[in-house]
Amino acid sequence: MSGIFGVVSQSNCTEALFHGTDYHSHLGTEYGGLAVLGQEFARQIHNLSQSQFKSKFFDDYVNLKGNKGIGVVSALDEQPVYLNSRFGPFCLATNGIIENADELAARLLKKGISFSEVGRKGVNTTELVAKLIGQGSDLVDGIEKMFDAIEGSCSLLLLNRTGIYAARDRFGYTPLIVGRSSDGWAVTSETCAFTNLGFEVVKEIEPGEVILINEDGIVQRRPGKGRRRRRSAGRCW
Repeated sequence: MSGIFGVVSQSNCTEALFHGTDYHSHLGTEYGGLAVLGQEFARQIHNLSQSQFKSKFFDDYVNLKGNKGIGVVSALDEQPVYLNSRFGPFCLATNGIIENADELAARLLKKGISFSEVGRKGVNTTELVAKLIGQGSDLVDGIEKMFDAIEGSCSLLLLNRTGIYAARDRFGYTPLIVGRSSDGWAVTSETCAFTNLGFEVVKEIEPGEVILINEDGIVQRRPGKGRRRRRSAGRCW
């Protein structure tokens, strides 16, 4: 599993992004990653197996500039991934387990779609999700099609120039909670990331729901339609 955190601010978001992501360090022991969008995308990924998130990313976050970004601490794959899709460039971070990942990757390969992030464990699951989203008619339709295709669960944060798309898995296994501060908005796997950053809980994203977070606030792009398995709003798992 992974912990994911995203923030959209009126000013530079990187300090909140750095600390908000670090609060999820107990959820992943292999990789950490930050992606920030200012004038251009900037992305940093580090191996955390022999070190702490803070020590690896302190210099990175000081030098990153942008008002929106996503971060992840992952137990499995290197992420966030970057994809220059037909919908424009985006960065993606995911949290979940896809049981039929190999089968889905084989289908895409037969269609002529290539994968760049391949390790000893196979295709990078987050890159697979990005490629599945690219099969839709737009980003939201692509997320819906990805939900239809996978066996398992996947919650995600997708960063592009429009803002941050946040989508929770249809069964509600992996919580996503939205918070607000005087400077902007954030979305997190665990509300303990809000405690010392000045964010107050606004809403729990419903299973299967897709929202867009930008400087103007939050907009629902798809209503929730999954079945909730447990209550998570306002709690730290």
